[in-house]
Amino acid sequence: MAADAGLIDWVAEALEPMGRVTHRRMMGGATLYLDGTIFAIAGFDALWFKADAESDAVWDAEGCPRFRAQMGERAALMNYRRAPDDVYDDADAMRRWAKVAVAAGLRAALKRRDGTRGSRRERATPAARA
Repeated sequence: MAADAGLIDWVAEALEPMGRVTHRRMMGGATLYLDGTIFAIAGFDALWFKADAESDAVWDAEGCPRFRAQMGERAALMNYRRAPDDVYDDADAMRRWAKVAVAAGLRAALKRRDGTRGSRRERATPAARA
C-alpha cells in the first residue's frame, strides 16, 4: 500500500474548515485523523473512509465497496469503504463524506473506552479479572 502525499494534502485542505487533519504512515499507506479521530486510510491509490454497522447502509447506497485486505490465501474485510469519486475534486463532497466517516470513528473510540471492544481481559467483568 502506498500513500499519495498529494491526496493527503488535498484531504487536509478540503477538511480545513472541519478541523486539523494529521496522518500516520503505516505499511506504506497512511491512517488519517481529524482532530485526533481516525476517519480514513490512504493507500492502494485510493481514499478509504471509516465505516461501521450504523453507516454501512449509506455506503452501500453510494456503491462504495468495502476495503479487502489480502492476508496470504485469506481475505479480510475491514471497516473502511472506498471514497466516492467526487471527493477527489469537490471539497464539499469531501466534507460531506468525511462527516460520515468521522462519526464512525467516534463511535469506534467510544466502544473502546466502554470496554465493548478490545482484548478478552479488557472485556471480562471485574469479577472475572480478579
